[in-house]
Amino acid sequence: MEIVSSAYHVLSVSFIFIIGGIISTAAGRAFEITAGKSLLLYLWHSGFSLLYCWYVLSFGGDALGYFLGGQDWAGQVGVGSKAVTAISAFFVSGLGFSILGVFFVFNVFGLIGLLAFCASLREATLGKPWRVRWLATLIIFLPSVSFWSSALGKDAIAFMATGLALWSSLNLSRRGSLMVFAVGSMFIVRPHMAGIMVIAIGVALLVDSNASVLRKALLGVCAAGVAAALVPFALRYAGVGEVVDVESLASYIDKRQSYNTEGGGGVDIASMSLPMQLFTYLFRPVLFEARSVFALAASLDNLILLGLFVFGSIALLRGRKTGLGENRTFMWAYALGAWLILAMTTANLGIALRQKWMFAPMLIFLFISVIGRRRDPSAEHNQV
Repeated sequence: MEIVSSAYHVLSVSFIFIIGGIISTAAGRAFEITAGKSLLLYLWHSGFSLLYCWYVLSFGGDALGYFLGGQDWAGQVGVGSKAVTAISAFFVSGLGFSILGVFFVFNVFGLIGLLAFCASLREATLGKPWRVRWLATLIIFLPSVSFWSSALGKDAIAFMATGLALWSSLNLSRRGSLMVFAVGSMFIVRPHMAGIMVIAIGVALLVDSNASVLRKALLGVCAAGVAAALVPFALRYAGVGEVVDVESLASYIDKRQSYNTEGGGGVDIASMSLPMQLFTYLFRPVLFEARSVFALAASLDNLILLGLFVFGSIALLRGRKTGLGENRTFMWAYALGAWLILAMTTANLGIALRQKWMFAPMLIFLFISVIGRRRDPSAEHNQV
């Protein structure tokens, strides 16, 4: 299979690429990011989309399966892989796009998440020393952030949902509709993560000191109702089963821990303590474990993240606060809940490298927002 095989493929890829640039500037404007920076991030992200497309055509992967599934789509509609296949079918069978064209479509989804993440880190570092702002910029340009979110698959939409949820939580009272869209987008590809997101929203509403008792009760009932409908569906989707109890959950975790433990990406996670499982999921592979160029790049990214978490934890222990008015309860509840569940049920570092970006942006914001002392934010508003 070729990246493009006809004049129409070239034209359609060019059209999607131009439309993506227009969308990037429009979305950047909504996130208060300059057009130049938005286009730079778009070109950076698109480069990884092209690289990932080449990799899939050379070595295979889930993205190739989604593309071929789009060619032979039988009309099945659902969530998770079925949803991605259905979206792929619209562009492959419906519009006749090449695999690169469909990659560039999903590249735009991931880009929106990247722009939202960038805008959130800009808010977190307003008025901070230049070293902190440059750290935020470095994180935005980490290869791991853009590589997985640039491809045809669930990760692009999931990362978009995470970025939008983070941006929405900075001012939830004004961006509530955006949060609903983020949860809905996450539900389409990963219902169990959408369930965690809804539970985190409910926790945040219940502990909101600025809300009246009546408001807490009404919003809490709404959140509980959504969770009651969403969580059982998500558990069935994840394979826990119809009846959820301690025994079924333990059986599910044991089963998940046994998956993909063989091969280069496998780790024996079942024998680890919980703290080691959490560390493995978020920070491995480390430098001395790298056996390839991709693993080396991932380990360097993880080293930067580990340093951020160490210095951020020290700042939190010192009682540093941001004063930004963001909903940190939601971020902590979602990030820690997702981290715990995924770390306990994932035995493959390759999967962890992709899926941790469904919650890592929240943790990064929480830590980087307390590093460094804030000066006059108005003088730094246009810098990351």
